[in-house]
Amino acid sequence: MTGYYADHLSAVRLQRCYEIAPPRVRQYLQAEIERVLTEIHGGDSVLELGCGYGRVLDRLTAKAGTVVGIDTSAASVALAHRRLGDRPNCHLLVMDALALGLKDRIFDVVVCIQNGVSAFGADQTTLLRESLRVTKPGGAVLLSSYSESFWEDRLAWFELQAQEGLIGAIDPSRTGAGAIVCRDGFRATTVTRAEFSAWASAVGATAKIEEVDESSIFCVLRAL
Repeated sequence: MTGYYADHLSAVRLQRCYEIAPPRVRQYLQAEIERVLTEIHGGDSVLELGCGYGRVLDRLTAKAGTVVGIDTSAASVALAHRRLGDRPNCHLLVMDALALGLKDRIFDVVVCIQNGVSAFGADQTTLLRESLRVTKPGGAVLLSSYSESFWEDRLAWFELQAQEGLIGAIDPSRTGAGAIVCRDGFRATTVTRAEFSAWASAVGATAKIEEVDESSIFCVLRAL
């Protein structure tokens, strides 16, 4: 999926996905960011994994001391630079979340929301271990996925994206049970509470799992 986003759904095309989001989806997006902001205090250093064109960074830079955003798409990072480049506390890098070229224990908060854990198509254990490695003791790693109760709204949003040609036509025969599958190879899955718990156990971490806005499942890990 990382290749799909970098090749087909980056920069202005990714931005368009959010521009056409219906009101209920916009509420969900806002609720996710508000939940993240509760973990951030003035002066904190924050890392966002899969920052895209800087939609979430826009809010994080207003509260945190220093924010670093990484993405594998050079085009998305370039757009984020154009949108946020005048903010001295924001730093943008083209980088893989599975192999962070960053020092140990330097961030107070690491953020991977908007179902990034699915969109990355990554090895989850490696992703969590790298996230925890760069997090200060007592710091938080925040991950999110979609709630089951948000399925109809999520599907309607992706159908709008397909109608605009941003993603391929949705394949109804393969779509369901939390997964949206398109005929061009696009696939977006979700992560359940049980899966988040299993991932945390695999890396020796304790997870706090909660539902937010009846749209998101948040998993909060604390670095030791």
